[in-house]
Amino acid sequence: MNKLPPLPVTKRYVLRLFISLKHITANVIDRKTGRVAATASSIEKSLKDEFECGRTCNTKAAATVGEVLAMRLKVDGLHREPIYANAAKEVAKKGFKIESKVWAVFNALRSRGVNLQLDSDDQGPP
Repeated sequence: MNKLPPLPVTKRYVLRLFISLKHITANVIDRKTGRVAATASSIEKSLKDEFECGRTCNTKAAATVGEVLAMRLKVDGLHREPIYANAAKEVAKKGFKIESKVWAVFNALRSRGVNLQLDSDDQGPP
């Protein structure tokens, strides 16, 4: 039996956000392997202590998570790879109250030189 080659992954790297009242985690998933290629989270000690995320996480903490993720992507050489994100989908998960946090992460990634590609249905930051 001949095995068929795997189908090409058109959007290999995707950004997934997990936002709760207290924490923000940003993961870049490699869809080819199914693994997390890079991650940053407000639960990391250095960020948690700085922003007191034990109570609530604000937009400033979200932007910092994006900056840390951008640095990790640069170290791994992934910042030039297209990383796909969908703001509408991320906001739909938790509601409009987190929209500013979603855009804070996205804008931090872009301002640090990450090749972030937004899906066509995204209108841009509020």
